[in-house]
Amino acid sequence: MLEEHGRILILGGTGEAMKLAAALAARPDLPAIMSFAGRTKAPLLPAIPSRIGGFGGVDGLAAYMREMKTPMVIDATHPFAAQMSQHAAQACARLGVPRLSFTRRQWTPEPGDLWISVPDIETAVDALGAASAKVFLTVGRLSLGAFRRAPQHHYVARSIDQPDASELPPLCRVLLARPPFSLADERALMQAEGFDYLCTKNSGGGATQSKLLAARDLCLKVIMVERPPAPQGETLYDLPAVLDWISAHRPAP
Repeated sequence: MLEEHGRILILGGTGEAMKLAAALAARPDLPAIMSFAGRTKAPLLPAIPSRIGGFGGVDGLAAYMREMKTPMVIDATHPFAAQMSQHAAQACARLGVPRLSFTRRQWTPEPGDLWISVPDIETAVDALGAASAKVFLTVGRLSLGAFRRAPQHHYVARSIDQPDASELPPLCRVLLARPPFSLADERALMQAEGFDYLCTKNSGGGATQSKLLAARDLCLKVIMVERPPAPQGETLYDLPAVLDWISAHRPAP
């Protein structure tokens, strides 16, 4: 049992984190707790204990880990949760705690894709150009405010939670929905709206990839915000490999 050493800390918020939690719920010899940042107002809760809220930076996370005798950390945050990943890397390095990144593989353009790859949201706004366009935004609620400086465009923003009005550009309609989305539904939405651009982040995975397949079918331009640099360390993409890693790094009794 790891209980005398504390629970494995899973930094969650993704489908990968939920799959890992479900697997560990069936392993009483590998007790774990999942932490949510609290960005989503009503997150789906895992089958293991969980906590919601920040830690208070690197110092706060390190203090939590020390108090809880955390034996290892699995960073299964969103690929764009760069600050949390950096904090986890620094706190684990300070305490000598093993850390693993469990994420989804990036999307890569294929024949027929019309991608415009950009390094960040601000550059994505610029890539829309000066002329008025119809834009499908799937960049997450917290990134919508950047598009306020391009008020000439007509936006449809898809979000799990309702954004605050102050976060939205002036000509913006919100679609509230939670993935996954089917290819047929994505194609129908894009055709009905007559978008000029799809603007999204390279989150990877299959839950939202159908929008890219639909954009390819419809020859729709995609402004793709690439992932921020990840901290150095081991990264795995498959649940069985992650479970093997956990077993290999469990503390001795």
